[in-house]
Amino acid sequence: MQSKAETVEEYLASLPPDRREAVSALRAVILAYLPKGYKEGMQYGMIGYYIPLETFPNTYNKQPLAYAALASQKNYIALYLMSVYSGNEAWFRDAYQKTGKKLDMGKSCIRFKHIDDLALDVIGDAVALYTPEAFIAAYKHSRDRSSGVVS
Repeated sequence: MQSKAETVEEYLASLPPDRREAVSALRAVILAYLPKGYKEGMQYGMIGYYIPLETFPNTYNKQPLAYAALASQKNYIALYLMSVYSGNEAWFRDAYQKTGKKLDMGKSCIRFKHIDDLALDVIGDAVALYTPEAFIAAYKHSRDRSSGVVS
């Protein structure tokens, strides 16, 4: 469910109170762990955390390089973590399992209904995994591999 909000503040204001509280709490965790150099803004109708085009303009879709996103969907809240889906999924699943919390993770997102459902320290560690420079390097490596370039 994409929002038409143009700012994070508009997005948050558009949410029902219970969703706003959960999204705001997770947003605070993301911002606390997010390495310097990423920006927060609206991206694809969600709250996005990305590398701005001024820093890295050479993306496949000419959009800022997405690193994480947060969205209120119809039946759940979704958290998208590119740091997990770029080779760290086994670590993430293991760390999450050790917390005793149930992980509801699909192919592209972590789904939850209440903030208490999340292992916030593990999510924070996942957000902190890549500096923008390291994430750009991983992105370039994956693009080279998908195009057949051997590096």
